[in-house]
Amino acid sequence: MTTNKNKTLIVVGAGFAGLQLVKSLKNTPIRIVLIDKSNHHVFQPLLYQVAVSALSPADISAPVRTILKNQKNVEVILGEVTEIDKSGKTVTVDGQEVKFDFLVLAPGSRHSYFGKDNWEENAPGLKTIKDALNIRENMLLSFEEAENTAFLSGRNLPVQFVVIGGGPTGVEIAGSLAEIATKTLRKDFRNIDTRQTKIILVEGSGKLLGAYDSPLNEKAAENLRGMGVEVRLNTMVTNIDETGVTLGDEKIETRNIIWAAGNNASPLIKSLGTETDRMGRAIVRENCSIKESDDIFVVGDAANFMENGRSLPGIAPVAMQQGRYIGKLIKNRLEGRDIPRFNYSDKGSMATIGRAKSDFSGGEY
Repeated sequence: MTTNKNKTLIVVGAGFAGLQLVKSLKNTPIRIVLIDKSNHHVFQPLLYQVAVSALSPADISAPVRTILKNQKNVEVILGEVTEIDKSGKTVTVDGQEVKFDFLVLAPGSRHSYFGKDNWEENAPGLKTIKDALNIRENMLLSFEEAENTAFLSGRNLPVQFVVIGGGPTGVEIAGSLAEIATKTLRKDFRNIDTRQTKIILVEGSGKLLGAYDSPLNEKAAENLRGMGVEVRLNTMVTNIDETGVTLGDEKIETRNIIWAAGNNASPLIKSLGTETDRMGRAIVRENCSIKESDDIFVVGDAANFMENGRSLPGIAPVAMQQGRYIGKLIKNRLEGRDIPRFNYSDKGSMATIGRAKSDFSGGEY
């Protein structure tokens, strides 16, 4: 094998795609620089469990350096990439330029408020441990305040939650909140009945879990309603402030608003100067590279990869498979070979509604 120790691969993002890529190159003679703004990897599909107090942050996260401690060809850098020079093959990290031979961008995405960014302060999304802990704190304080009010004044005011977005995250959060209110916390308070908690799930379209096939959409709504969740379809949010959320002309007073309605790609993608879609994702070629460069790749939530006329969804299995694919591609490039296009193997997806119910869609095992 030709030695390529002077070749440098920069990977931006230690999420599912970035880690799978780096680990797949463990015994490859190439220098890898992994850059992330956080020093830990988070298993995002279970963030909602942290948000509703079912799990602790340590249950779903691990230090990146610990994960990669036995991989000698990796340097982990805690920092933020702010600029990319395609022609000069450099990235700017905290004001310093770093050269690369290959660049893989896997920075993930953030929640999108569709131009209403001022809503974020009162309606947090769920992408990080910090997001989950903020939601958890608000939830527990709301029950404590309701208990205090009932004790001091005799008024039993039900705690209200509004979850905005009927995709997997919204459905899972709403189901978990219902389970915690009706079962977990039921005997913890003396002056309030947590079973009276009001949980509203708001979806702008006519069905939940839009990426799933019928009849799973209807089954999810049926299961949630059976757990006491009020499901509102074809309903749009018109305002959010510190006092609550407005749905059309109706104002719901609550401080427990959780945003799960949409995502935008990392703003880093804009600095590539490549074509993007309306979500800010880079439109990539069949090997996940951008059209302006054979050595720059975008994967995971930040990429718009078309397969069979549809864009692949921003889910962990897609990111992981793309990460392993790029690892294989780079190995072959170093040996003077290439590999066929990326093909996603769909194993199906599942949304968990409480501990005893779930909806599965697609894929064959």
